[in-house]
Amino acid sequence: MCKRIFLLFLFLFQFHSSVFSADRAFYEKIGKIISRVPGSTLTGLLIYNPMTKDTLYQINKFKSMIPASNTKLFTTATAISELGGDFLISTKIFSDDKDINGGVINGNIYLKGYGNGLFTSADLEQMIRELKKAGITKITGKVIGDDTYFDNVYWRDDWIDDEAKTVDLPPISALVLNRNYTYEQIVRKKKVIGSSTKMLNPPIQIAGIFRNRLIAAGISVGGGASWGITPPNARLLSTYSVKLKNFIAAVNKHSDNFLAECLFKIIGAEKCKCQGNAFYATQAVLTFIAENGIYSKGTKVVDGSGLSRYNNITPAALVGILEKMYFDLRNFDDFYNSLSIAGRDGTLRGRMGGNNKACNNMHGKTGTLNGVSSLTGYVKNAKGDDILMSVLFDYKNGSNALYHAIQDAIAGAVAESY
Repeated sequence: MCKRIFLLFLFLFQFHSSVFSADRAFYEKIGKIISRVPGSTLTGLLIYNPMTKDTLYQINKFKSMIPASNTKLFTTATAISELGGDFLISTKIFSDDKDINGGVINGNIYLKGYGNGLFTSADLEQMIRELKKAGITKITGKVIGDDTYFDNVYWRDDWIDDEAKTVDLPPISALVLNRNYTYEQIVRKKKVIGSSTKMLNPPIQIAGIFRNRLIAAGISVGGGASWGITPPNARLLSTYSVKLKNFIAAVNKHSDNFLAECLFKIIGAEKCKCQGNAFYATQAVLTFIAENGIYSKGTKVVDGSGLSRYNNITPAALVGILEKMYFDLRNFDDFYNSLSIAGRDGTLRGRMGGNNKACNNMHGKTGTLNGVSSLTGYVKNAKGDDILMSVLFDYKNGSNALYHAIQDAIAGAVAESY
């Protein structure tokens, strides 16, 4: 009996000693990586095991910092949790002629957008083919663009705050075609040069394009193109939709600011059952954070993309959103698959290569602004456990490449840990 007790004691001692040694080795490894960060840089870091509820490493986890595009995690998580992955984001054609006879629409035709930022000319052509297949040959009235699912605040000055890249963001409207750019070909010195211009009035300009495409397809149009509101009892003629789970994949993998802002207003519209705007969207995201027990102190969300420097989020909140989604059996797969995979696709395509164990492992979201670099996501460790990590840097010294390398090394150390 005494011998068995001694062996059990010896086993437990060795087990706990090995765990302690592994924890200490991991802690020292992360510490060594972090030592490369310039002293003037503000660092926020949290590494967490959601199954054991263990914090494996943390620096300033409750410190409010600028998240850059890590903000998109809140936008996409709120959207898929509240609406579901199969929610349809649509563009629809209506007519106010409820009794179409002989292929003639005696009245107006409406193109109404519901925030589908992926809608293209090819998709519009498909809808026109459906009209022709239904036998429609003539429209006596106008072609009307309807973007009233959102407000008409197409631009916000607070996005453009020492970030030249944000100037190119096209207008955020509910009715979208080709990301709200118009394209033309210019011949210079016998060379064809393509150029693009941001739309200034999307509903009217898109209505004009729709009208021209209808005529080109052999459908005559009596009236012109204008803006308007689709009557509530209008007849639905055609719908083109994309599933939300595919939409958020485009947002997260490629850190698409335009699509993120479209999605932000969709959230606002669906939650308030009214015209979508930034205010209702912000309230929906903050309510989602509060209702799911995600750490909220120091969190401020003002847009869907993370372009604004007025966004403030803590590492604890970012890991909290990952944890909430991790235990959401209905939506986790769609959320997880929307994230960029290290070394494979999206904004992480060219990172964590070589011998880094996080390559083809980490599913994460990057974030970049001038002087800001962030990385948040899921990494499987050497035991196959899913580890959540978020690392944010607010820096004045050093290059963005330096902070990427440090983030990648941290992810690699997590992947190698036990």
